[in-house]
Amino acid sequence: MKNTGNQTQAQRPELPQGFATESLKTIAVIAILVLAFTNFSAVINFVVNILIFIYTFVGKNFGIAIILLTVLIRLVTWPLNAQQMKGAKAMQDMQNDKDWIAIQKKYAKDREKLAQEQMRVYREKGINPFGSCLPTLIQFPILFALIPSITYAIGSTPLSILKLSNSLYSFQDVASLVPLNSKFLWIDLGLPERTIIFGVGIPILALTVALTTYIQSKLTMPVSSTPGDQSAATARMMSIYMPVMLFLFSVNYASGLSIYFVASNILSIVQYALMGKVNWRNLLPGGQKS
Repeated sequence: MKNTGNQTQAQRPELPQGFATESLKTIAVIAILVLAFTNFSAVINFVVNILIFIYTFVGKNFGIAIILLTVLIRLVTWPLNAQQMKGAKAMQDMQNDKDWIAIQKKYAKDREKLAQEQMRVYREKGINPFGSCLPTLIQFPILFALIPSITYAIGSTPLSILKLSNSLYSFQDVASLVPLNSKFLWIDLGLPERTIIFGVGIPILALTVALTTYIQSKLTMPVSSTPGDQSAATARMMSIYMPVMLFLFSVNYASGLSIYFVASNILSIVQYALMGKVNWRNLLPGGQKS
């Protein structure tokens, strides 16, 4: 009598090396996000204390403290960013794969079967479809915590000072820190930035956020030669939506948040450039069609 159990096991496709690890990373990030948002006050306190700790070591310059916090976040999320770039490259290669193109044509009218085949190809190639979102997702709690953190840290009202004192850990001396220096260059980091030019308040910093976000998204956008490439189309849409969204954030919230956005965009471009992943020709008209 034949051993059907062994046959079934032999026919079962093996997961590619690293697929389980990538899946565990995704689960870990989701768990961290759930934990962060269910204990959000603790996240705010943590970010406030890091900012104040850095602030005390950089000559009480809050702008430099925010920039160094951004560098720290980038270093911590470096493995996730590397995973994001690896996943984006794998998905881009998949769009140009002849077998995948044939599958798309074969099941063009059967969306359910096409989705099943897509997941099968993902498994075979070791692609984690959620991997490209992880660096962005992991920064959401930090981003949302930065808004109240900056308000607490450099606010001059009695309520802000009270919230700051309640947020700081016991080893930090509130009395020696208050009032905090909220000035950086010409900017009051606790307020939305407006530069008066010919009597008109222009949000220079918010415009810089939008510009650097656009440049960062264009430089890191994959080049595709496949007509109708959905991933490339999504990237093009995000290169428009993200600058607009962050511009609106920057216009309405404390300018310290804008410093974080600009620093994060510049560091992202530098990181991608160091890894040889920047597509400089994307900045040229028609460069994405190359």
